[in-house]
Amino acid sequence: MSEDLSPGAGLPPHTDLLLGTDLPLDERLARALPHIDAPQAVIAVSSGGVVTEAVREPEECSVSSGGAVTEVTREPGARRYELGSATKTFTVLLLAELARSGVLRLDDPLAAHLPSLRLPYPEQRRITLRHLATHTAGLPRLPPDLTRSALLHPGTNPYPRYDTRLLLDAFARIRPRHRPGTRWHYSNLGVALLGPALAHATGTCYPDLLAERVLTPMGLCDTGLGASAADVTGHRALRPAPLPATDMGAFAAAGGLRATSADVLAYLVAHLRPQDHHRSPAQAPLAAALADVQVPQLRRGARRQHTHTLTWFQHPAPGGELLFHCGATFGQQVFLGFHRASGTALFAACTRRGNRRGLVATGYRVLWELASSSASAPSPAASTSARCRARTPAS
Repeated sequence: MSEDLSPGAGLPPHTDLLLGTDLPLDERLARALPHIDAPQAVIAVSSGGVVTEAVREPEECSVSSGGAVTEVTREPGARRYELGSATKTFTVLLLAELARSGVLRLDDPLAAHLPSLRLPYPEQRRITLRHLATHTAGLPRLPPDLTRSALLHPGTNPYPRYDTRLLLDAFARIRPRHRPGTRWHYSNLGVALLGPALAHATGTCYPDLLAERVLTPMGLCDTGLGASAADVTGHRALRPAPLPATDMGAFAAAGGLRATSADVLAYLVAHLRPQDHHRSPAQAPLAAALADVQVPQLRRGARRQHTHTLTWFQHPAPGGELLFHCGATFGQQVFLGFHRASGTALFAACTRRGNRRGLVATGYRVLWELASSSASAPSPAASTSARCRARTPAS
């Protein structure tokens, strides 16, 4: 497929980008912006409770610093970016919250939440909600008919015409490539199926369910699925013409969210301090879910040194692991990441779908350098080897 929801969603490339670890953070971010080739770009960091943001507009660049994430003023018309596959982290957080609330279990069979769907293959009936979240269900990246449509009509968006009925019918025809839980293979299809499954489990449609149980409790008032006038305009690589807003159709749970940098930073900082969201008994499931989605589930990659949590990619780093996710739509890219040991969260976004060595590598490198310069030694309880709970599927 010529367009992919998640370039770089697995392993960002190593990069020789050097930003100067002895420089103040605002200067580092100012140095990083030119490495992102796009009409508009933003790198926002929360470090030590202070927010620093570097922004490039078509006519100027600016860097601002000061204030905590909780104090960020949400200005009317704040720019929203398409999150692409980073949406998956929100969907899986919703799944974990529902599990903590007792509405469902992570190891429920998917078939239990799609009871009217006839599944002819035994492997389909063995797929659990956890398998979908961790990309171990044995499903392809996209349904074959959607891939064919994209190949026959290059340069067009095939998702708006792909509704939930088509999604479920396509799944019913797919025989998993391997026994669920034994191999890792990134799948937009798998996470998209969580949308109708969670809707059936609760009797509430996915957009309303996400808003009710995740976005509103976390105060993410500038995050949502529908396009608005506040959204930035994306561009294809090497083409100046603007692109329309991306409609993901039935793949909304895998790639349909839009958010401001302030909202994304608040979301990431919540992962650094899950306990802060346990202010009442009603908020206990969400606070627990914020911790649950960070627990490693499997090892993968070269020499199995990389791990995957319920939703985040996790790499070893000085002082403790980096957790991150990337995303892209047809004309935008984002990188989300955080480093618990140093209390650092980072969001980078741009308005051109291009070489992942620009946006992704720059965001990853800035986060790595901040981890290297300020992280403390990890505790044994946080180590990958101690917490990895699943057997190691092959990559």
